[in-house]
Order: sequence, then structure tokens, then C-alpha cells
Amino acid sequence: MKNLNYAVIKLGGKQYIVSEGEELIVDKLTKHNSAPQVLLKSFDGKVEIGKPVITGTKIDLKVVKDVEKGEKIRVFKYKAKSRYRKTIGFRPVLTRLRVEKIH
Repeated sequence: MKNLNYAVIKLGGKQYIVSEGEELIVDKLTKHNSAPQVLLKSFDGKVEIGKPVITGTKIDLKVVKDVEKGEKIRVFKYKAKSRYRKTIGFRPVLTRLRVEKIH
């Protein structure tokens, strides 16, 4: 069995499982939510769990595409017998990242 090197990070209020060389699509990053927090790290079969985060572990992320649009979502509100109809659309703005190195 091959040992997988991976980490669980918290970025922008959500958690992601990442490994080196992998591409990741997240909500649009700003300067306030661009630094990932490492919650768990697994290297060569040794698992290190943070309480709540691991200090000293760094993840190098490279922005591949800064502004990428996601799939459009349509929301339709309707009430019977009252002539109420409303359509709202939403399309998220995303950022594509590549995990360069976990160290």
C-alpha cells in the first residue's frame, strides 16, 4: 500500500483535503481569507492533528486563475393563487489554486 501525503486545510471558512500537485477550486479569495490554516497533516503514514491548528506547517498555494465563474443557479419563488412569481439568478465567482508544496 502506498502512503499518501495530504493535509486538511481551512480556507475561506471551508475545509479541503489537499495533496501536492493538486488543483483546488475555492470561493473567491481576498486578502482577509487567503492564508490557509493546517488542521491535519499526514506524511509517510504519520498523522499529526492540530489542536485546533498545526503551527510550523506551511502550504504553498499558487493562483492558477483568479476570477472564474461557476455554474449559474436559478431560484424561482411562487405562491399559488396570489399571482406572485419571482426569479433570482446567482453565479459564484471562484478562484482556482494549485498546491505547490506541503512542508
